[in-house]
Amino acid sequence: MRFFLLLTFFIFSVGSGNGCQLENSSTEATKDWWETAQFYQIYPRSFKDSDGDGIGDLNGITSKLEYLKDLGVTAAWLSPIFTSPMVDFGYDISDFFDIQPEYGTLEDFRALIKRAKELDLKIILDFVPNHSSNESSWFKKSVKREKGYEDYYVWHDGKINATTGDREPPTNWLQYFRGSAWEWNEERQQYYLHQFAVQQPDLNYRNPLVVDQMKRVLRYWLNEGVSGFRCDALPPLFEVLPDADGQFPDEVMTGATDDPDDRDYLTTTYIENQPETIDMVYQWRTVLDDHKRIFGGNSSVLLIETYSAAWFSMQFYGNRSTEGAHLPFNFNLITVMEQKGLSASHVQEAIDLWLNNMPAGRTANWVIGNHDKRRAASRYGEEHIDAMNMLVMILPGASVTYQGEEIGMTDGDISWEDTVDPWGCNSNPDIYEQYTRDPERTPFQWTSGSNAGFTDGPSTWLPLADGYETVNVETESSADRSHLKIYKSLVALRKSSKTLQNGSTKYGILEEDVLVIRRSLTNSPTLVVLINFGTETKTVDVSQFDKSLTANLNLLIRSLDSTKTEGTGYDPLSLSLEPAEALILTTE
Repeated sequence: MRFFLLLTFFIFSVGSGNGCQLENSSTEATKDWWETAQFYQIYPRSFKDSDGDGIGDLNGITSKLEYLKDLGVTAAWLSPIFTSPMVDFGYDISDFFDIQPEYGTLEDFRALIKRAKELDLKIILDFVPNHSSNESSWFKKSVKREKGYEDYYVWHDGKINATTGDREPPTNWLQYFRGSAWEWNEERQQYYLHQFAVQQPDLNYRNPLVVDQMKRVLRYWLNEGVSGFRCDALPPLFEVLPDADGQFPDEVMTGATDDPDDRDYLTTTYIENQPETIDMVYQWRTVLDDHKRIFGGNSSVLLIETYSAAWFSMQFYGNRSTEGAHLPFNFNLITVMEQKGLSASHVQEAIDLWLNNMPAGRTANWVIGNHDKRRAASRYGEEHIDAMNMLVMILPGASVTYQGEEIGMTDGDISWEDTVDPWGCNSNPDIYEQYTRDPERTPFQWTSGSNAGFTDGPSTWLPLADGYETVNVETESSADRSHLKIYKSLVALRKSSKTLQNGSTKYGILEEDVLVIRRSLTNSPTLVVLINFGTETKTVDVSQFDKSLTANLNLLIRSLDSTKTEGTGYDPLSLSLEPAEALILTTE
C-alpha cells in the first residue's frame, strides 16, 4: 500500500534503565490523517437530546459538532445508532441498514454527515459484527430454516443427559452477561449460541453468506459518507470448529472466581481469539481500501476492539503481505491499572506492553476510557485526570477520548432500581455494582442548569451524575483554569508540534512515583512531561534521565492544581513536583 511505504520505520531500544526509547529514522514523516488523529467517542443516548424525550439523538449530536471542532477533534466515533430493540442499547441490532427511531432518521444522519464535512470533522460508526438482535429478520428466517438463512447463526442440537434423559446445552460455555452462552429455541428445536445477552444471537462467520452480508453493511455506510468503523467485540467472532461428531469442547475452570455464572469462571480457549478472526479483519480492510481505490477521497479507518493479549492483538495490524486494522485499540492504560493500581511504574509497564510489541512501521494509540469502563476520573482519581489526558496526547500515535474525559466527569451513582444495563440486570442487588456499566453512561454535562443542559425535557434516561453543577462545559469554559481548558491546550499543542507528530519518544521512571517522557525531533523543540503519581512532594533531577537537559525548561501546560506558572523557566536539575502534579515543559 502506498501510505504504508511512507510510514517511518521504528527501532526499539532500552535506554540506561530509564524505560524505552523509540527512535525515528528521519526527522519528517508523511502521515495519513488517522495516524495523529484525536478520536472522540460519543455515546449517542447520553450526548445531547434535541427533542425533550430525555434520550440523546442525532440532531443533538449535530447541534454540538462545533463544540467538537473547538476541542480540536479529528473524528467523532458514534456508538451504535442502528435500528435496535435496545436490550443492550444499540449493540443488539435488528436492522444494520437503518437508524434507530429514538435517534432520528436516515435524513437526520445525512444532515449530520453534511455538517461534519463543513466543519472538516470525520464521522466513525460502530460496527457490531459478532451478533444481531433476535428481532432481526435474519434471525427470524434462520429460526424457520428459510433457504439461505439456515446456518446464518450458530445452531446445535445439544446433548442428552445419560442419567436424566434431559436435553442440555452443547457445552458449558458462558456469556459475557452471566450464565450459559446457549439458549433453546422452541420453534427450531435447537440451541443457539449467544456470547452476549440472550437477545444477541451470534452470527455464523463460517457461512460465506454472512461474510458477504456484513461486507455489504460496510459498503452501505461508506457510501453514506462515513470515514471508517470501530469494530465491536472482535475476540468472540469465531468459535472453534466442532469435532467429527459435531460436538464442541467444554472450557475448563480458571479458579479466578467461585461464581459459576461469571464468564471468568471458565477459560475462553474455544470461544475467543481464533485465527479466523484475524483473517476476517484483513478482509474488512480490503473493503475499505477498495472503496478508496474506486471512489477516491481520504482513507477510511478501521479500529478494532480487542482486550486480548499482545500476541493476538498485534496480528490485527496485518502482516508482510496483507494490511489489517489501522488501529487495534490499546487498552493497556486501563487494564494494567485495573490489575495493579495507578503508579509511575505501572504506567511505564502499560506503555511498554504496546510499544515493545507493536510491529515496525505501525501506529500506536492510547485510550483511558469508554462506555464499558468506569470513568477515567473515577478510576484514576480526579486529581490525575489531567495527567492521564496528557499521556494520551503526548505519546506517539492516535488518541481516543471518551465523552466527558475532557471536563473530568465522574461516574454516576446508579441504584439497583435505576439500573438498565443488561450486564447489571442479569445479576442481583447484592452484586450488580460489579457488572453494571450505567455509571459511565450518564448524560453529558453541558451546563449547571436543569438536567445539566442535556435535555429540555423533564427527565433523563439515566440519572445525572453528582457534581454536574460545577463539572460542565459552560462552567469550565468561563473559568480561568479548568480541565476543559487544559485538554484544549493539549490538543492544540499536539496538532501544532512537529515534535509530537514525528519525534522520537523516550520514557521511564525518574524517581519513585515520577514518570518522565521526552519527545524530541531534530531542529525542533524537545518536550518533557513530568508526572508525580505519588502522594508526597518529589524533587527531581531531569538530567539523570537525559544528560542534555540541563538548561532551564519553559513550562507550557500544568495540571489544574499545580501552582507553577506557564511561560516560566524551571531548573531541570532541581524541580519540585507536588503530589499528582503533571507538567509539560519545553526546551524552546
